Amino acid sequence: MVAGDEKVYDASSYEQDQFISIDLKQIIAAVRRNLKWIALIVLGALVAGFILTLLIIPRYEATAQVLVEQNADTIIEGSELQDNSSQQWDAERFLNTQVDILNSRSLAKRVAQSAKLSENQSFYDAMDEEMPQVDDLDGGVSNANALADLRLDTVVELLQENLHVDLPIDSRVIQITFRSTDPVMSANIANLYAENYLESNLKRKFESSAYARKFLSSQLEEARSKVEASERELNQYSRAAGLIRVSGQGQNADRETTLSVTNNALIQVNGAAADATTERLAAQDRWDTIANQPVLSIPQVIQNLAIQDILQKKATLEAQLANERSRHLEGYPSIRVLEAQINELNNRIATIGGNIKNSIYLDYRTALAREHSLKEQVAKLRDEAMGEQERGVGYAVLKRVAETDRALYDTLLERYNELSASAGSTSNNVTLVDRADIPREPSSPNLILNLLIAVLLGGVSALAFVLVREHLDDAIRSPDDVERKLGLSLLGLIPRVTDEEASSAAEDAKSTLSEAYHSLVANLRFSTPNGFPTVLAVTSTNESEGKTTTAHAIAMDLARLGKSVLLIDGDLRRPTLHRRMPVKNAPGLTELLVGDAQFDDVLHHSSYDNLTYMTALPIPPEPSLLLGGDRFPSVIAQAQQRFDIVIVDSAPMLGLSDTASIASHTDGVLFVVDASRFHRGAVKSALRRLGMVDARMLGAVVTKFDARAAGGDYSYYGYNYYTYGAERPEVEA
Repeated sequence: MVAGDEKVYDASSYEQDQFISIDLKQIIAAVRRNLKWIALIVLGALVAGFILTLLIIPRYEATAQVLVEQNADTIIEGSELQDNSSQQWDAERFLNTQVDILNSRSLAKRVAQSAKLSENQSFYDAMDEEMPQVDDLDGGVSNANALADLRLDTVVELLQENLHVDLPIDSRVIQITFRSTDPVMSANIANLYAENYLESNLKRKFESSAYARKFLSSQLEEARSKVEASERELNQYSRAAGLIRVSGQGQNADRETTLSVTNNALIQVNGAAADATTERLAAQDRWDTIANQPVLSIPQVIQNLAIQDILQKKATLEAQLANERSRHLEGYPSIRVLEAQINELNNRIATIGGNIKNSIYLDYRTALAREHSLKEQVAKLRDEAMGEQERGVGYAVLKRVAETDRALYDTLLERYNELSASAGSTSNNVTLVDRADIPREPSSPNLILNLLIAVLLGGVSALAFVLVREHLDDAIRSPDDVERKLGLSLLGLIPRVTDEEASSAAEDAKSTLSEAYHSLVANLRFSTPNGFPTVLAVTSTNESEGKTTTAHAIAMDLARLGKSVLLIDGDLRRPTLHRRMPVKNAPGLTELLVGDAQFDDVLHHSSYDNLTYMTALPIPPEPSLLLGGDRFPSVIAQAQQRFDIVIVDSAPMLGLSDTASIASHTDGVLFVVDASRFHRGAVKSALRRLGMVDARMLGAVVTKFDARAAGGDYSYYGYNYYTYGAERPEVEA
């Protein structure tokens, strides 16, 4: 009887995962349902904002503007004179430092003392503050100095609290704004701040300049002594080490170097050796090129003028010889004469060519010998220079010390002269751009701004109210709430109809109401792996939610499909099934459970084919004991043997254990929820109790649903949806 794969409702796990999800349709629907509350909250916020604005004392703001330039003097190169931007040139930090100075307590105290604000009753009135009196002192002891200090501290705090210093981005103009209830006082205080800031800045520059001259004077004396000592030590070391100062050449002619005669000679000889190596390589290359070449293949021989003249004569003689041989036999006297002349020319060519080749080889040997000689000199001078370099290390160290001391002294002397020259003409890098004018309109309160803020806060409060109210409200107003609030599958949606429509719909299988129940039956077909549940319990949270009507409609729909259906009235406390059906009230389930009747005695056939009823009367004194006893499971077993489908119209869940006893013996439970009711936690409590007995929850059906009252876009659940098409699909149980 029990299908193992059905869903067992776990209320605790579902409630842990249930949160208010952000869904646009749900939010719009919630806003529509709570539109009256939202309007009241926003209106209340507007009224509160308007009243508060009227109660706030008007305040006036006056603004003075000063220009700050970053042109501070320096004591030494790279060091700034002003202590607030010392050792840095970053403009942003410098300007932020000036803003901090304007906000400082010392400047506020200077402003208070310059205008004697601590004794000015008008200032206290403008700040909406009482002037401190003797009674405000600790212990109430009269002390003029203590009272003056208390009043000064009070004024300083008021000045700092109502001062606003603003530095716009990418600007050097600082805006000094002061706020009070008196427009004249606001302008005066803003101007006092600007004037005292300029004076204090100039005073700091004068004080810094005097300190700088005193500081540089002492540093100059110390630097002069160090220069004399370091140069004296350098000269003594140079004489002791035998090092001779040689003036630099070329680019270094304007400065003194520590090169010795040996070093100079090494540089010159090393350069000559490098040149000799280059010459030797060139001579060697020339010799290697001609060493194994015939004389007339050597370019230098061919280019020789004497060789060219001999070759020309030889060519002439060879031409004459060829002519003679064409006319005379070999050995003819003229032929022998010409051959002798040609041989003589060949000998001359060989002699001259050999001389040229020997001269090239001689050049190579000469360059090689010169290279060896210069390299020997370089090696000798290098050894001598290494010794001098070891002695020159100490000289170089002392020379760098002397040069550093001299450079520091020159820098200090130059800065001292500059500061002395400009001591009497120190300029201020702060300029007053605009004085504060007396404001004509108050800066606060701003009625429009306050009302906008009130609307915003009212809207946020209204939204929070709606979200909390919707979260605490578990009423099933829409199909989406079944899954979102209950964690159950939506199996059916029954529209709200009038009594007349309900009466006519019961007989019309294609009416809107009937089509809704047809859809419910079709969905129940797929609620379990085995098809329509053999034993189905129908229950709800409270009475009058449509539980009995739903159970009867399901039974009628299944009967029309040819299934034999038994509809049992399981509500033994307030049975209603017998009032709807034209059947006898007795005997019923109660007599069957107590053993006063047999199973067949309590079956009542209806006017519909395949539909049989089992009523509940008479009402027993202890319904829970009967339903929780051993007889009820046997009744269900007998019903299963006789009928295809058994539907039990159970009692409501709230406060009763009857349905829990019935649900444990069924294949599944269909939960009926009235969309028009506020359940306030009752639905969850009922589902939790069913979960405690491992009831197999098939899903829920929402009854009396009105799409307009739901507040959302649920037009797809309209009547046309259920009346679409003329044919009904076959539903197998």
